[in-house]
Amino acid sequence: MRIRGGIRLFAAAALLAAAQPVAAQDTITVWWGKGFYKSEDDALLKVVKKFEEKTGTKVELSQYAIQDMIPKTVAALDSGTVPDVAYSDTYDVQAGGKWAFEGKLEDLSDILVPMKAKFAPNTLETAYLLNGETKKKGYYGFPLKQQSMHVQIWKDMLEKAGFKESDIPTKWEDYWSFWCDKVQPASRKATGQRVYGIGQPMGVESTDSLQSFYTFMDAYNVHLVDDDGKLTIDDKVRDGLIHALKDYTDTYIKGCTPPSSTTWKDPDNNVAFHNKTTVMTHNFTISIAAKWFEDSTNPALTPEQRAAGKKAYEEDIITASFPNRPDGQPIKYRSDVKTGVIFTAAKNKAKAKEFVAFLLQEENLGPYVEGALGRWFPATLEGQKSPFWQNDRHRKAVYNQFTGGTQPFDFTKNYKFTILNNENVWAKAMNRVVSEKVPVEKAVDELIARIKEVAG
Repeated sequence: MRIRGGIRLFAAAALLAAAQPVAAQDTITVWWGKGFYKSEDDALLKVVKKFEEKTGTKVELSQYAIQDMIPKTVAALDSGTVPDVAYSDTYDVQAGGKWAFEGKLEDLSDILVPMKAKFAPNTLETAYLLNGETKKKGYYGFPLKQQSMHVQIWKDMLEKAGFKESDIPTKWEDYWSFWCDKVQPASRKATGQRVYGIGQPMGVESTDSLQSFYTFMDAYNVHLVDDDGKLTIDDKVRDGLIHALKDYTDTYIKGCTPPSSTTWKDPDNNVAFHNKTTVMTHNFTISIAAKWFEDSTNPALTPEQRAAGKKAYEEDIITASFPNRPDGQPIKYRSDVKTGVIFTAAKNKAKAKEFVAFLLQEENLGPYVEGALGRWFPATLEGQKSPFWQNDRHRKAVYNQFTGGTQPFDFTKNYKFTILNNENVWAKAMNRVVSEKVPVEKAVDELIARIKEVAG
């Protein structure tokens, strides 16, 4: 009996030991950047719950502020304790290409190639990156959504200054002069407030500043790399950079953007606009308008606050495009496709891939993207056909801008531009001009030297 009991105890212990890895295999850790809106986070939580119920896999989800995601992820990579799945709004711009080149990301071709036809043009390509160890390209990330440049304008402030929307010029020089030389003084006179015509992001810690500056570069048809990622900087490019930087910094030098613009972080141009200290600002999503939509539907607010949100969203805020380029042609906007990753050091890659494949199903991805209230545009063709994008003038403006054609950022062709973006050499050049009084030409030459040093 004792022997049989010992056998039973041994068998039970063996079964328990065998069960331990299985239990571990049924759990994945997911790190995710916190959304701007409760509805965005709620949509993610709904997908997580559906996945858990369908697969029996437990998802340990942790959400962090966007500005904390890259430092936290870098620390995890250094210690070898990475999550199984991770997503941040900043991964693609500031880190993904570098991590792929260093061999730190898992190739997701087995998930993405079979669903390649579902993605819109210039979306999946963002995740197609070079692995420096294998010397081959692969899909080192999964596309979720995309964003582009928009202009947000207070229509009621414009009218109080004595102008109509139809008065806004479409020519490049006339456009910036209009806000600076006409709207700003008229607005100050009408309100008695120190209102600024433009909210011009210039902070080194702001991705808005680099994305906005790219739009100014595109206005002058500046292309820093070719399709193979090789630098194309010549005298023509230098001249275009000088014009772009001069136009960008002139707004500050003329006193047409708040002095604090040089230290703005990503939320700050939004805050200045919400507070009506600026009449217009450019922003790389319509999160500004969407904030007021959220206010209009937020049960935690008072009826008066909800009414104010409804009025702002439906009547007072305009979502618009940039003016035409100086040569009279429309700007072809940059599309920034947001990607998540699975790290090669992840402990449960099989389940992680299962989660990603589940998330990318349209019935899950669509509600998640739309949960951001128009802040993000779908990366999938089916998602773009959703009635959501025709529901109001703000979303329709986003739809029209994307479907009119976009182009990718340079970091998709040369991963070293993620390093330049992380340094924010663009905003540093701006601050050399406005804060240190360095001539524009010298600041551009310094910028070019740094680009060549890092990405050449």
